[in-house]
Amino acid sequence: MKIAVKNLQGQQVGEVELPDNIFSVEVNQALMHQSLLRQNANAHLGTHKVKTRAEVNRTKKKAFAQKGTGNARQGSRKAPHWVGGGVAFGPVVRSYVQAMPKKMVRGAIRSALTQKCLDQEIVVVDSFDLGQAKTKDFVNAMKALEVNKGLVVLPAHNENLERAARNTEGHKTLLSGYLNIRDIFTHDKLVLSLDTLKKVEEWLG
Repeated sequence: MKIAVKNLQGQQVGEVELPDNIFSVEVNQALMHQSLLRQNANAHLGTHKVKTRAEVNRTKKKAFAQKGTGNARQGSRKAPHWVGGGVAFGPVVRSYVQAMPKKMVRGAIRSALTQKCLDQEIVVVDSFDLGQAKTKDFVNAMKALEVNKGLVVLPAHNENLERAARNTEGHKTLLSGYLNIRDIFTHDKLVLSLDTLKKVEEWLG
């Protein structure tokens, strides 16, 4: 599939052929869904914790006599039904990490890139050279490219562009090696340079 190549002023300066084995594969919805669930799960810290009856700091004295009071027998004020007692079956620190083969991760990203291509949500630029780290220049470039909420995928660190994009709302810069399913679908458009396409093809091709 051919797509227009633009400069940062929004002018078309050429065309590029997108590799079919990355941008024209069969879209696998189930695989993308599984990959997204995995990424969200792996972002879950799992540091939640409540105290059980063995951990709360309460008196060990028996609440009242076993017999003769007319009340139900009580052995400890640490029991869950007492105010200030421990929590039964509450959350504990644990890992939510889900494993996924690299082949499946790459397959999900290929499907996502293909879907973006079908939706005409991929913008290719000739270069990310802003010249200086000015947010105003970056915002003007995104407006010229008609990108309201874009994921700018970089082939390598670009200090000027990364600093210029840091304070913008809705836009994000990301190195091509960290391309992931969640960022692809939480941004309206992907902005790639010709050098980024080469990096992506090396990784996913």
